[in-house]
Amino acid sequence: MAGGFAVVSSKPGGGIKQGKITWYVWICGIIAATSGLMFGYDIGISGGVTAMDDFLLLFFPSVYARKHRARENNYCKFDDQRLQLFTSSLYLAALVASFVASRDCTVLGRKRTMQAASVFFLAGTALCACASGLAMLIVGRVCLGAGVGFGNQAAPLFLSEIAPARIRGALNILFQLNVTIGILVANVVNYFASEIHPLGWRYALGGAAAPAAVLFLGSLVITETPTSLVERGREVDGRKTLERIRGTADVDDEYEEIRAACALAREMVAEEAPYRRLLRRESRPPLVIAIAMQVFQQFTGINALMFYAPVLFQTMGFATDGSLLSAVVTGGVNVASTVVSIVLVDRVGRRKLLLEACAQMLVAQVAVGGIMLAHVRADGTPGDGWAVGLVVLICVYVSSFAWSWGPLGWLIPSETFPLETRTAGFSFAVSSNMLFTFLIAQAFLSMMCAMRAYIFFFFAGWIVVMGTFVLVLLPETKGVPIDEMVDRVWRRHWFWKRCFGDNANEARVNNC
Repeated sequence: MAGGFAVVSSKPGGGIKQGKITWYVWICGIIAATSGLMFGYDIGISGGVTAMDDFLLLFFPSVYARKHRARENNYCKFDDQRLQLFTSSLYLAALVASFVASRDCTVLGRKRTMQAASVFFLAGTALCACASGLAMLIVGRVCLGAGVGFGNQAAPLFLSEIAPARIRGALNILFQLNVTIGILVANVVNYFASEIHPLGWRYALGGAAAPAAVLFLGSLVITETPTSLVERGREVDGRKTLERIRGTADVDDEYEEIRAACALAREMVAEEAPYRRLLRRESRPPLVIAIAMQVFQQFTGINALMFYAPVLFQTMGFATDGSLLSAVVTGGVNVASTVVSIVLVDRVGRRKLLLEACAQMLVAQVAVGGIMLAHVRADGTPGDGWAVGLVVLICVYVSSFAWSWGPLGWLIPSETFPLETRTAGFSFAVSSNMLFTFLIAQAFLSMMCAMRAYIFFFFAGWIVVMGTFVLVLLPETKGVPIDEMVDRVWRRHWFWKRCFGDNANEARVNNC
């Protein structure tokens, strides 16, 4: 595609690679990122649906009874393991699916894996919207989880591989932007569906069919990534695709880099399977970073808030309508702040955004915990002023997450693995994310019942750990071509360089 604007990126040795950031790249990126829209919708819709009386009465009558009991403990009224399983089952299924999706990404390509994700999404949506019993509802959520596992494995890799190094961060964050848009749309749908009795919850769950259909139809027309084509032996197609997405025939340097990386990957895979290779010392830096980013992303407490935002706001003293509206407000802040990340990530870098966000989230979490502790009793509600203050503080917290740990939690693992372990390594990132998302989703309401306001201090403690990790161990990857990470990032980092040496003994001596 001819349209676009020029980009110049550096090459080791002082060379220059010319190319364009074409409109075709952005179109492919937007379509691929629709997988994030589906993921976000699933995150946002569950919390609103579980706050709807019609849904609770049909599937969780005991929770419905506790919710309307006059003197029920605010912190414990939604504490039900089956209710939490409705939310968390999706992420347990996604954990398992991510390992299958890893192999599909390598054998079938990123594009086909996204198509499979859309089919799972459509099947899961139909089952959930038509569910007549809890078992059918959970099976639908499991199908949605398989879609999340496949989509979250393929889409970030796709985005990182089609993007020029100069805008890789911005293009990859389209995935997280779509996640936030999906959450916002789900919150808006929940707000209006809650007034439709008794079928509002079915409309809310069935609304996921729209982004699923967009992903399915869009995945039929987008290209495969040049790296995936060359990796699977289709070098001529890979070259043509690279020329198309760069808007120029002058792609010799980048194409040779891709060919060299694929040749090296094939040689290494022939010697040792990718998952076994991840056990090597030189694979440790990106693997540790990838898993740590996912664990920390969940222990910010963000998904606890996004899953159960309406429930949490009801605990804070808002009526059902007010709680859903507050969730819409925080969802809007989430979207706007993710746009900030798109603008800044390739300018100020990954580390600065993460560190600034840690400070902002820490202040917000401690303040929310303090207000809840002082002004929200188990059987009462805060005054209007304190309730509004809580919403403002949560918006401050959400905004900082949305321009940092949200998008960068997916971006950094997708760009730091060498090709020979890229899909295998990223599957560990996806599965780690899904595992800890499952744990938080399954445990949060029970934790809130047991810990009450102290749950916010629990997450604040983790934010301190996260900030320390970034300060000490996370290298900056801004502007580094994806296939040059080992030489330009890991081998130069003060700590991780000890994992690399002329031989295994040298790395062992360096205590990597």
